[in-house]
Amino acid sequence: MSDNASHDSFFALHHGLPRQGPGSDTTTRRLLSLAGPLPARPRVLDLGCGPGRSALLLAAEAGAEVTAVDTHEPFLAELRESAAARGLDGSNPGSGSTREDGGSVHENGDSVHADGGSVRALRADMGALPFPDGSFDLVWAESSVFVLGFDRALAEWRRLLAPGGTLVLTECVWTTGEPSPVARAFWEEHYPLRTVTGNAAAAVAAGYHVLGTFLQPEGDWDEYYGPLAARAEAADTGVPGMAEAVAGARAEIALRCAHGSDYGYAGFVLRPADPRWRTRPEAPGGEAEVRRVETAAFGSEAEADLVDALRADPDAWLPGLSYVAEAPDGTVAAHALITRCRVGGAPAAALAPVAVAPEHQRTGAGQAVVRAVLDAARLRGETLVLVLGHPEYYPRFGFERASAYGIRPGFEVPDEAMRALVLDDSVPVPAGALAYPAAFGV
Repeated sequence: MSDNASHDSFFALHHGLPRQGPGSDTTTRRLLSLAGPLPARPRVLDLGCGPGRSALLLAAEAGAEVTAVDTHEPFLAELRESAAARGLDGSNPGSGSTREDGGSVHENGDSVHADGGSVRALRADMGALPFPDGSFDLVWAESSVFVLGFDRALAEWRRLLAPGGTLVLTECVWTTGEPSPVARAFWEEHYPLRTVTGNAAAAVAAGYHVLGTFLQPEGDWDEYYGPLAARAEAADTGVPGMAEAVAGARAEIALRCAHGSDYGYAGFVLRPADPRWRTRPEAPGGEAEVRRVETAAFGSEAEADLVDALRADPDAWLPGLSYVAEAPDGTVAAHALITRCRVGGAPAAALAPVAVAPEHQRTGAGQAVVRAVLDAARLRGETLVLVLGHPEYYPRFGFERASAYGIRPGFEVPDEAMRALVLDDSVPVPAGALAYPAAFGV
């Protein structure tokens, strides 16, 4: 049997399916929300778009100018047909205009317009993309990053992001530390997996901040495997290569049924770190540097004394979660600290204080050090971070009202000022009274 027969049969088996990997419209919307605020007409690159389910949603609901890329022309034809059937074929007089800055206008691409957004279907290789640096506000890859591999994608796709741009990926991951031998053997043969934390660590090492991760629900697998199983059942296995394609699909579905608790799909929402600021853990013997920044930022020694008191409390201090941002001359420009607190008696983490030296305020140093210490907390295994702070500042990091989770401080504070950030949504969020370390005096 020829490679062409195998290739053709695989795509024939998948042609016309609503999805080419685990996912759902709900998950696409969830990932979009984790990406945070976007420009009014964000330029989006959807890589490995398949028949374009995500591309259409992003155009219609985010008003995005989407460049949808795949190597399989029939998938792109499906995208154009689906868009036309939904009235997104450019006949809407309210459609947005196209652009020629690398965001949506490319040779040999066909454009489909949504009200306020547009989709351009383009045949291209995601490993050799023809777009200029900084072309997109959002690079999106649901169920397709395996084609390149997670690490290679992080390295090669970063250049495509405009300043402040975001990379959104979904990737298969281990969901247990000890997967079954059968599941491990299957994935080691086809595509080695890491855990969510392992991929997050790889992203941080590659120069990204993790804005959020999301373990996709079982229903996302059903949306993919349900139609695929029905198609396999109806397939003509007399066609060259089809018997093998059907056997492969059935083996994959059977593995999921038997060992689905071992692995799953997860979303990763990533943003390149600000290159102006080097962030790192507080160095041994660096207490004086931290004290200087805290004192200068707050105009008194109260916050510096608080940090020293927390450092002396073994029940509060979390090694490796006192972070600084360095100015270009190597001096410490900003400091952020996370220590142990409790919610309803369960361990959680508290972000406080955050300080930026006066000469570096409003330069991004504070954001850089906060994102860095949140990354460190995520990789350390912390699942929930609380902060009492400015209600217009901390939402940019994903913090929400703590009261929405049933978390309440033991003292009077405006509801909008007490914020919570869930770092691991696979762990139940504790509810109840928030207890800070004794050094806070509350």
